[in-house]
Amino acid sequence: MALGGLQLLALVLGLCGVAGVLVATVLPNWQVNVDVGSNIITAVAQLQGLWMDCVWDSTGMISCTLKYSTLALPPHVQAARAAMVLACVLSAFGICAAAVGMKCVRLGGDEETKSQASCGGGVCLMSAGVAGLIPTVWYTKESIDNFQDLTVPESNKHEPGGAVYIGFISAVLLLISGMIFCTSYLKRGPEAWFYPPKQRHISSMKPEGRAAYTMRDYV
Repeated sequence: MALGGLQLLALVLGLCGVAGVLVATVLPNWQVNVDVGSNIITAVAQLQGLWMDCVWDSTGMISCTLKYSTLALPPHVQAARAAMVLACVLSAFGICAAAVGMKCVRLGGDEETKSQASCGGGVCLMSAGVAGLIPTVWYTKESIDNFQDLTVPESNKHEPGGAVYIGFISAVLLLISGMIFCTSYLKRGPEAWFYPPKQRHISSMKPEGRAAYTMRDYV
């Protein structure tokens, strides 16, 4: 019962992590710059994402421009694109494999097969978490360095946006979920992973003595 509840908690955390990584990948607010100007009426918010840049003025109008050229992007943006896409693929595959390995699910075969599926799904989830942590931390570092650089004009300085925080929290949830799935079957003991229990050989020989009865004894 405790194992099933722990795996259910890991599944919920993993689903939240998968949804968060997907949302963070498509959001355009990885970097934010708010230029108030002379008054609040002329305030303009510049949003920079992995796939598009948007401008949002004080009237509520928003206009976005897609980033078509990949080679023209900075290195941290290119790396963030690849890492977040990899995190989405690994997390989706990991949550499916881990769900098959759950104790409360009838699919997956015997306990040994389900433990392998759970461990494999956990490894995928942890890999997705690491892949999601790299771009969020790198983006945060680039934003802080750009903000503290005195040679950069105030209008070109950006701060980390909401997508960075969503991606970071989602990556941590994926790491926790993956660790729970990987360790959910470890209570069996380390010997069971390397030396599986041997099947007992049932002898087909008939017992001797008085216990050996045949049909002739009843005739």
